[in-house]
Amino acid sequence: MLIRIFPLLAVLTLGACQMPMTALKPVPEASEPVTTVETKPTIEKPLPVWERMEERQAQHCTPPNDLWARLREGFSLIGQSDSRIDAELKWFARHQSYLDRVAERAQPYLHLIIEEVERRGMPSEIALLPVVESAFQPFAYSHGRAAGLWQFVPATGRRFGLRQSWWYDGRRDIHEATRAALDYLQYLHRHFDGDWLLALAAYNSGEGTVARAVRRNRARGKPTDFFSLDLPRETEGYVPKLLAISMLVNAPQAYEVTLQPIANQPVLARVEVDSQIDLDLAAELAGIDLEDIYWYNPGFNRWATDPDGPHHLLLPVEKVEAFRQRLADYPRDQRIHWARHTIRNGDSLGMIAERYRTTTALIKKVNGMRGNSIRAGRTLIIPVARRDLSRYRLSADNRLKRQQQRTRDGIKVEYRVRNGDTLWEIAKRYQVGIQSLAKWNGMAPRDTLRPGQTLVIWTKREEQVSELNPADFVHPYADTTRRRIGYTVRSGDSLARIAQRFRVSIANIKRWNRLQGEKYLQPGQYLTMYVDVTRQSGSI
Repeated sequence: MLIRIFPLLAVLTLGACQMPMTALKPVPEASEPVTTVETKPTIEKPLPVWERMEERQAQHCTPPNDLWARLREGFSLIGQSDSRIDAELKWFARHQSYLDRVAERAQPYLHLIIEEVERRGMPSEIALLPVVESAFQPFAYSHGRAAGLWQFVPATGRRFGLRQSWWYDGRRDIHEATRAALDYLQYLHRHFDGDWLLALAAYNSGEGTVARAVRRNRARGKPTDFFSLDLPRETEGYVPKLLAISMLVNAPQAYEVTLQPIANQPVLARVEVDSQIDLDLAAELAGIDLEDIYWYNPGFNRWATDPDGPHHLLLPVEKVEAFRQRLADYPRDQRIHWARHTIRNGDSLGMIAERYRTTTALIKKVNGMRGNSIRAGRTLIIPVARRDLSRYRLSADNRLKRQQQRTRDGIKVEYRVRNGDTLWEIAKRYQVGIQSLAKWNGMAPRDTLRPGQTLVIWTKREEQVSELNPADFVHPYADTTRRRIGYTVRSGDSLARIAQRFRVSIANIKRWNRLQGEKYLQPGQYLTMYVDVTRQSGSI
């Protein structure tokens, strides 16, 4: 795990030429007692980042050895005052453990992000935006379908060049998502005439929302700065939260908190691989754990990199050279294992793809197929994982499995999705909240469902389970005596008569057979029912 590979690094003494952004002392050593400050410090608005960099170069200064100190040198947004910032500051100051967790998660990624922010001449506060977006959780997924450190929704991710496939989600790729996020923010900065706070607000709620708020205020003769706008509640707290965490980083002693030390040196480096590779093999060649490969490269969903690219990995800098040498000596055609599948009667490409945990598109590509037709007796070549799939613990499938296996309150039901199902309809049927249903299954409420997909549902009452269609779920009790039967309607039959005969409810018969508004049955009509065989007396 990350904490094992990257032990917290001791804070080194700051360079002699640290820029005098504020009158505050440097960040204390972790072992030093934190001095209590009675009053909030006066924070002067720093010079623009490029002016401070030029000044440091003119004085022949060396960069600071502590990453937090490096961040401070690039701050240019924190000279703000508002009650919303004060409220966020108080929250952060009361939650030292949260700050510790965020710093630990940020450690592998923060240097890479700061480098890119500085290269573009952007305010260093932006490097802290993943604290607000995801708390530096690379696998974060929100109820609004946003993913990764920078929380891109699918459409915006595609707009800024982030590929999303079964194999790979660029929204979680640390390098690519950082590039896309900074591209987006620079676009918004230009769009809002150089106002970074409006750009940040638009990153959260969309440029149209912020532009309309600006137009409304301008039409009424009101100021158009961020703090004067009427914006969605989430956005009104979003920018203050970033400013608050930046102020806290700028003056940790003033708010009686400590920052876990992070050395100002690169942790990860990008390595070109030039082909698809099994992630277990990549970990072996790099000399690191397989789980750490996923932490550094959370964009990969499965057991291997995407066959269509990107063909690069982020690896610890000290492992890069050895990895390159070992990869060069490893036969290119053995970076992925292959299975030979002989097509049998009844096989389909979809069934074969599901069996081997791959996609029909890849099977067609590697076998030179144009259509979906297959013939019994022929052989297909299929890429497969070199290890048991359970070994790839941080793949998308295994992360979902762990999420669904968590114990919660109520009775657990495993529901099989049918054609036409939606999360909203299933939540209503089981009398659970749609947000809860989505969370239990690692989804967002607007995600689409696949027929055959299994959902975990936690119901509150036993009767909610017994009233539902047993064909749709795995019953939580192993000794269930409920069985599926077919019944052909006879002359004189009615729903009431059939329900009484088989000791089931009319509502269930209608639900099982999707009889929405029908009042009458037709002779010869076929019904499916699920009956308790122990309650029948010669009826079946």
